[in-house]
Amino acid sequence: MNRIFTVDEARSLMPLVRGYVDELVGLRADLAELAHDLRNEGRSPLGGIPEAKAFEARVAEILGWFEEQGVEVKGIAPVLVDFPAVLDGRSVRLCWIEGETALGWYHLSELGFPGRRRLP
Repeated sequence: MNRIFTVDEARSLMPLVRGYVDELVGLRADLAELAHDLRNEGRSPLGGIPEAKAFEARVAEILGWFEEQGVEVKGIAPVLVDFPAVLDGRSVRLCWIEGETALGWYHLSELGFPGRRRLP
């Protein structure tokens, strides 16, 4: 989906984004711990291969939700999302990273994260 967001549209999605990100962070940690335990101990209190596959499937579902909304996931550790937008006639990405309390940054599409600026 090639969706272009207004700042208000992107901000209105943030409660859902944060909810899915919270779940994703938990899954990411569980999957990392499970994989570590299985690799080093051969077992884990979190389960085995079936549980790992279930965690991976849920991660894929969450990432699919972002794609359906037109939100770009740029990373999952930490979670970094971009909302395609146009500001002052320029292609930008409204960007949010795990741990931020609100959507308050953007960058020119061609610059990526290093070009982040506060939203006016």
